[in-house]
Amino acid sequence: MSGEVPRVGNEPPPIGSLGTAPDANSDAEVFVSYASEDVAFADTVVATLEGHGVACWIAPRDVKAGALYADAIVRAISGAKALVVVLSENSVASAHVGKEIERASSKRRPIIALRIDEAPLSPALEYFLGESQWVDARAGGVDAALGKLIAAIRDRPRNSPTINPPLTSEPAATAQAASPGLRRKRLLLAAVGAAAAVALAWLLANRFLISKHVAQDRPATTASLAVAPYGLPAISDRSIAVLPFVDMSEKKDQEYFSDGLSEELIDLLAQVQDLRVPARTSSFYFKGKQSTIAEIATALGVSHVLEGSVRKAGNTIRVTAQLIRADNGYHLWSKSFDRDVKDIFKVQDEIAAAVVEALKAKLLPAPQLANAHRTTNTEAHNQYLLGKSSLNRGNQDGLRSALQAYGKAIAIDPNFAAAYAGLGFTEFLVADMTGDAEVMQRAVTAADRAVALAPDLPDGYVTRGVLRSMHSWDWTGAQADIEKALALDPGDGEAQGLYGHLLASLGRLPEAIATAKKAIKLDPLSGWPWQDLGIYLMASGQIAAARPAISRALELNPEASPMSYSLGLLELLEGHAQEALTVFRRIGFESFRWCGSAMAEHTLGHAKESQQALDELAAKHAQDAAYQIAEVYAWRGEKDNSFEWLQRAYTQHDDGLSSIKFDPLLATLRTDARYAALLKELGLPE
Repeated sequence: MSGEVPRVGNEPPPIGSLGTAPDANSDAEVFVSYASEDVAFADTVVATLEGHGVACWIAPRDVKAGALYADAIVRAISGAKALVVVLSENSVASAHVGKEIERASSKRRPIIALRIDEAPLSPALEYFLGESQWVDARAGGVDAALGKLIAAIRDRPRNSPTINPPLTSEPAATAQAASPGLRRKRLLLAAVGAAAAVALAWLLANRFLISKHVAQDRPATTASLAVAPYGLPAISDRSIAVLPFVDMSEKKDQEYFSDGLSEELIDLLAQVQDLRVPARTSSFYFKGKQSTIAEIATALGVSHVLEGSVRKAGNTIRVTAQLIRADNGYHLWSKSFDRDVKDIFKVQDEIAAAVVEALKAKLLPAPQLANAHRTTNTEAHNQYLLGKSSLNRGNQDGLRSALQAYGKAIAIDPNFAAAYAGLGFTEFLVADMTGDAEVMQRAVTAADRAVALAPDLPDGYVTRGVLRSMHSWDWTGAQADIEKALALDPGDGEAQGLYGHLLASLGRLPEAIATAKKAIKLDPLSGWPWQDLGIYLMASGQIAAARPAISRALELNPEASPMSYSLGLLELLEGHAQEALTVFRRIGFESFRWCGSAMAEHTLGHAKESQQALDELAAKHAQDAAYQIAEVYAWRGEKDNSFEWLQRAYTQHDDGLSSIKFDPLLATLRTDARYAALLKELGLPE
């Protein structure tokens, strides 16, 4: 609520509230209504919206000194273009939130409900919100929800009709929010075709290496994407970026197919020996942005861009592609293909061959230039693309759909190795989330099957490497698999990132740093290799050197909670506890917020506040955040408690333990005999 606990005059805002008001003479675009118990979440909403240029009004921050609280709220709602309500059990019970919603409704202001729990609505709220637009933060995670909220505010004119189903008083079935136990997934998802730049925030790496990624909404420019240290090599004439092909189908329902075509062209062209091809995350960074070819090429460090469109109707497909030289906009080659959909692989080959000829790059031996994801059955290939697209959705519905699609692909073609790799990875995610040992075994079986069917396919080795390192702690086997994947595809930036984490897990930080820099060159506009680099530098004691890398990660992924968490950690390690606490408090992902706040409050000497944050973390996440709880105890110098929780993490197979050798938060434990004993249990070198 904006006005639940009235405060007057010069009374300071609560600790969790933001401190800078908008221009008092200008109307805010959005009024943010919330219950006082949800102040931290509301502050995150405001910080995110204002970071994207959406002016907000929130109490008590924007109540002028000496003003009557109720008058200020009424005027603010009347002046705002829309009202955003943080909808929770607390706000449902708040009379003040109800009054604010009623006021906005009477003024015919659009209302957008940002729902954060499953509390049933009161009859009054059901009435007022029955026609409102809403965004659900439960299914896809906070970062994804905030991205949708920004889009809803920007795209929706005043008094526009609802575009989402109305809220009801019945709690909706929903996916659980991401837990810290689902960590370290972002490197892995892209390795089997999941996009590392879109919303899979609940399937991220551990609280150190967390990802994927929220696509930015601001336009890319050469200024905002200037090359940072460790960045791009000199631009070569033999370099090309493949942009996501545009879905031109009548129903606009073939985006999964057009994205899949773009990805497979990237894979094909990356096999050319002396052709530089940025990875998928960087190329797809520009999807939906108003950027010029020159800006894109400069940001990616390439001299050429391949773009195109796909129009699919029944069994007929038209693919149009054009190769453009970036410095002068000259079209080197363009062509349209009208084919039966079963000939899509031939179209891919023709496009790739034409591009190589136009660039006069040197080909590898012909048999090696092949699409590793191919099947002889068109429908199996279609289901495979649907599986990858579903996984990108970043919620449990997406996981279920991915399992179904991969399963159908395999049922149609039992020898489709890439589908087995995708299925195995998806089952791993499900098992990691549910603790289902049977599903985990199915994941292992699928990964083994992928490798057996296609020994030259990197995907199978990546999936099996993930399982070996994150589940069975078979470091030797994991290293063999990931090195094999890289030998088959040295240009895979995500596989490089995974390899860097494995090296760090083994205590080989200098090599991990070098590998992260290599991943940055391969995928310069993905924030995650920059994040990795910053973390490895922090772990090796190079705190000052880590700041530019973390800053770059935040620039590329400004809405991702993990990036903010890394910045808070950096501030904490540099001795800036108050700055760290400010960062931690504004993180929407509650586990990161509580973990970071507990450590920062301790450093500030606030024992009670530190314990409160730790108690919240343990009460709600004992089953999936044992490793994080151990970190807090270690930071506070409580070694016995820390080792107790580390042992629980071991029993739970918490994949956070793969960070134990390079985690700076555990530095105080390393001289203890119990630390060496735990490394031995994990099979890690001392």
